[in-house]
Amino acid sequence: MKRLSVLLLIAVLALAVTPACKKSGGSTEATLAVTITPANGSTNLNLLGPDFPLKVEITSTMPPSGVKIVISAQKDGSSDPAFFTSTNNSTAGVNNYTITNTPSSVTCVVTVTVTSISNSGNKWTGTYRYSKK
Repeated sequence: MKRLSVLLLIAVLALAVTPACKKSGGSTEATLAVTITPANGSTNLNLLGPDFPLKVEITSTMPPSGVKIVISAQKDGSSDPAFFTSTNNSTAGVNNYTITNTPSSVTCVVTVTVTSISNSGNKWTGTYRYSKK
């Protein structure tokens, strides 16, 4: 009987402590959804230049503190430094950029990363390829 009382007491204590161990303050922000133009995953070859527009549209609910948008363009498969980079914070749903300094006759890859400022784990990354005639 004493053993049963001890087990019952342990069970009651475990149930009493469990709610206090719950994680609180979980993020209620929507998972980032982004549309880019040119389209994510697309390949656009032999385009006329010299400049190339890029539109980054946040299609999910905007995080309360906004997002950080990082853009990098470099020769595909190269370890050379990026020939174009841009980083900015935004609370706008639509963000327009112009890729400049594109080398001719090589395929380039553009990487777009959008990260919530208030929750760095809420991140979207996309890429597309293009080449300048």
